[in-house]
Amino acid sequence: MITENNFSENEEKKIQATETVENEIQAPLLDDENTTVEESIIEETHHELDNRTIAELVNDMETIINKHDAGVESKSFNHLKNLVSQKIHEEYEVKKQAFELTHPEEEPIAWEHPLLSKFNGIVSIFKEKHQDFVKHQDEIQHKNKEIREGIIEKLKKLNSNSEPGTNLFKSIREIKLAWAEAGQVAKADFNIINKNYFHHLNQFYQMLDMHKEYLEQEYAHNLEKRQHIIERAKELENENSVQKALNELQYLHKLWKEEAEPVAEEFRESSWEEFKTISNKIHDRKAELSAQIEAEQMAHLEKKNDIIAEIKSILSQQEKGHQYWQNAIKKIENLRADFLKTGNVPKKLSNDNWNQFKAVLKDFNHSKNDFYKSLKNSQQKNLEDKLNLIKIAQDNMTSEDWEMALPLYKKLQEDWKKIGHVPRSMTDKTWADFREACNVFFNNYRDKKKATGENWKENFKIKAQLLEKLKTITDQEGSVAEIESIKSEWDAAGKVPRDKMHINSEFNKVLREKLKLNKVNDYELKEEGLSESQLTDKARKLKNQIGDLESEIATLENNLGFFSNPSRENPLLVDTYKKIDDKKSTLESMKASLHQIIAGE
Repeated sequence: MITENNFSENEEKKIQATETVENEIQAPLLDDENTTVEESIIEETHHELDNRTIAELVNDMETIINKHDAGVESKSFNHLKNLVSQKIHEEYEVKKQAFELTHPEEEPIAWEHPLLSKFNGIVSIFKEKHQDFVKHQDEIQHKNKEIREGIIEKLKKLNSNSEPGTNLFKSIREIKLAWAEAGQVAKADFNIINKNYFHHLNQFYQMLDMHKEYLEQEYAHNLEKRQHIIERAKELENENSVQKALNELQYLHKLWKEEAEPVAEEFRESSWEEFKTISNKIHDRKAELSAQIEAEQMAHLEKKNDIIAEIKSILSQQEKGHQYWQNAIKKIENLRADFLKTGNVPKKLSNDNWNQFKAVLKDFNHSKNDFYKSLKNSQQKNLEDKLNLIKIAQDNMTSEDWEMALPLYKKLQEDWKKIGHVPRSMTDKTWADFREACNVFFNNYRDKKKATGENWKENFKIKAQLLEKLKTITDQEGSVAEIESIKSEWDAAGKVPRDKMHINSEFNKVLREKLKLNKVNDYELKEEGLSESQLTDKARKLKNQIGDLESEIATLENNLGFFSNPSRENPLLVDTYKKIDDKKSTLESMKASLHQIIAGE
C-alpha cells in the first residue's frame, strides 16, 4: 500500500526534482536566451520555386486545393500565392515598359494575365476550404482538450490509488500512450493543460519512492528514447539537404520535449548537452545555405550591373539616327526583360541596384523622346517636299510628251528616295498618292507605246512616199501649191519609229531645196493672186500655230526647273534641249512668214 508517509523523508528532494523536470520540458533548446526552439529553426525558403513559371505555380496551388485536407497547407499555399502575385506584377511591368518604349505619348496599356481569373478562383476556393479547416480544427482541438483533461483526471486517481496489487507500470503506460495519441489542443490551452499534466506526472514519480525498481525501468525507457533521438540527429549532420535536416531536427526537438520524459538525474544534463551540441552543429550548416544563396545573389547582382552598363554603353554612342533608336529600343526591351528575370540580389544592395536601373532607363527614354521630338520637325519638312513631288507627278501623269516626261518621272522617283521619313500617319497616304500618279503615267506610256508602234510603221511608209513625191517637184507653175499640199500631208501623217526618224531631216532638207528652187521662204507657201480673205485665213492659221508652239516651248522650259541639275551637260536633258532649240528655230521662221503675209509681200 502506498501512503503519504512514503514521501516525507525526501520531500525536499522530490520537490527539487519536480522543478527540474518542468524546467527541462519548458526550456528553450538553444543557449540563446532570446531564441526558442521554434524560432531557431530556419523557415523554408522555397528557393527552388523562384525559377518556376506562373503556370507551374498555379498548378501547384490547384493541386493543394484538390486535396482532402487542403486547409492544413496554408503556409505553402500562401507562399505560392505571393510568388504568383509577384510574378504577374513583374510580367505586367515588363509589358508596360515595352509599351512605353514604343508608344511614349500614349496612355499605359490595360493588361490582364491570362491565368489571373483561374488564380483568383483558386484563392477563393482555398479561402473557403481553409475556413472550414479552421472550424474543424477548433472542434477537434476542443475534443482533444476534453480527452486530455480526462487523462489528467485518470493520472490524479492513479496518484491517489491506495489499493494493493495495482499495476502502476501498466497504468502509467496506458496514460502516457493515451496522452501521446490524444492530439493537439489550441495554443491558448496548450501551456496550461501541458503543465497540469506534467505536474501530476511528477507527483506520480515522487509517489514511486517505494517502487524504485519501476522508477529505474521508467528512466531507462526514457533514456533509450533520448538515445534514439540523438542517433537520428547525428545522421542529420550528413544530410545533403540543409533545409531537410533543419526541418527534421525541429521534429526531433518536439519528440524530445513531448515524449522523452525525464531520465535519471545523472543522465539528464549529459544527454541534453549531447543533443544540444549536435543540434548546434546542424544549425551551423545554415551558413552553407546562406552562403549558397548569397553567392547566387551576388551573381545576380553582377549580371544586373552588366545590364546597366550595357544600357549606358548603348546610350553613349555618338551618332543617333532613326535606325539607331529603332535598334536601341529592341535591345533595351531585351535587356530590361533579362534584368527583371534575373533573380534576387542581396537585400542591402537591392534598392540601390533597382534605382540605378530605373535611372539609366529614364535617361534612355528622355534621349529617345528628345530625338523623336526633333525628328517630327524634320519629318514635317520631308512631308512638304514629298507633297510637292506628288503634285508634279499628278500634274504630268497624263502627259504624252514622252521625251520630256520620262526623264522627269525618273528624276521624281530618285528625289523621293532621297527624302527622309514623314510623320507615320502620312506615310501610307503619301506613298499611295505618289505611286498612283507614277503608275498612271507609266501605264499610259506602255499602252500608248504598244498601240502606236504599228501606226508609226504605217506613218513611215506614208512619209516615205511623200518624200519621193516631193523630190519630183520642179519650179513649174503650181509647184508651190503642190509643195504646200505635200507639207500638210506630211504634218498630218504623225510620228515614225525612233530608228526611222532620219526621214524627218531628209524631208526638211529636200523641202528647203524645193522652196529655194521656187523662190519661197519657209512657211510662206502662197501663190501670187491669192485673195485677201485667203491671206487672212492663212495669217490666222499661222498665228494660231505660233501660239501653240510658244506654249510648247514654255512647258518644256518650265519642266527643266524640276531637275536639280538642269544644264545642257545633263545626259537626261540632251534631247529636251535639242527639242527646245528646234522649236525655237521653227518659231522664228513662222514669225517671219507671218510678218510677210501681214505686210503683203
